[in-house]
Amino acid sequence: MKFSLTSIFKFVIFLAVGILILYCLFKNNEAAYLEECALKGIATEDCSLLHKITEDFRSVNVVWLGVILIIYMLSNLFRALRWRQMLESVGYRPRTINTLGALMIGYFSNMALPRVGELIKTGALSKYENIPFETTIGTVVLDRILDILCLLIVIGLSLILSFDTFKDYFAENFVSPSTSTIVILGILGIMGLVTSIVLLRLINRPDLKNPLLLKIQKLWKGFYKGITSLLKVKNPLLLIAYSIGIWTCYYLMTYLCFFAFHPVAHLSAVAGLVVFVFGTLGMIFPSPGGMGSYHLLITQSLVIYGISSADAFSFSNIIFFTINIFGNITFGILFLIILPLYNKKEAT
Repeated sequence: MKFSLTSIFKFVIFLAVGILILYCLFKNNEAAYLEECALKGIATEDCSLLHKITEDFRSVNVVWLGVILIIYMLSNLFRALRWRQMLESVGYRPRTINTLGALMIGYFSNMALPRVGELIKTGALSKYENIPFETTIGTVVLDRILDILCLLIVIGLSLILSFDTFKDYFAENFVSPSTSTIVILGILGIMGLVTSIVLLRLINRPDLKNPLLLKIQKLWKGFYKGITSLLKVKNPLLLIAYSIGIWTCYYLMTYLCFFAFHPVAHLSAVAGLVVFVFGTLGMIFPSPGGMGSYHLLITQSLVIYGISSADAFSFSNIIFFTINIFGNITFGILFLIILPLYNKKEAT
């Protein structure tokens, strides 16, 4: 897939913003760490946050990090099986290795260009399984819709279990949106809805002759086929089980990482849920792998539970590099090598 100048420009902008957030976070935590050192009577020249982070990485229990990587791949297997189930409902039976491989290549691509991984994994699966691209992308959109629903459920659960924690945090860090902001967002939403309805009515006309509109109509039909695959799933309970499996693994990846790093090892399972929610929200920002925003929200959530900002920042780096850097890059490159070889062998 060729990257346009616009894509490269977006990548540079979001990468720069991610690095800026990470830099500002580092400087703020460095200042707090120097104050902490001063209170302990440690000389400034003997107090380096960068040195502390390096030592914290050396102190982690690598066994727990190994367990986390296994759970990470288990979550990806669940996601690949759920994706396969949706494609089966519209008449396609992709092989699990191709579905999982396409997924991992997509995650790997996101490290270079945020969100482009959705197109990369769609293209990879379409190529190896001869599935129409527009149908595959429809199931990918449906997959994201299911994730949003699951995230809302997880947020709701964490709010119930730790309402006071969330209430205090948002009261201190956020202000209510103004009436004008709500009105503007409402108008934009209505305009988007009206535009979508008009466009859909236009491309669904049976007497279309315009080549461009005919092409859009074909793409829409394939996309609609993919997006409605949920209605044709043969075993809805299995799809729900896959979804629970995915998000349970995501939660465990955060909670079990506590045991790998001594300063946070005492935190509860509920604290793990709250930190997981904050980290997930940090991943929404389209910087490479959520860099910067992920660190910021993970650090903020741990500070709520009395963890020093320096220790919290170290933890955010440990979990980020374990999953987003080591996990995504290692398995992404592995499947980039495996899939062409596997599909070449199958073709012979």
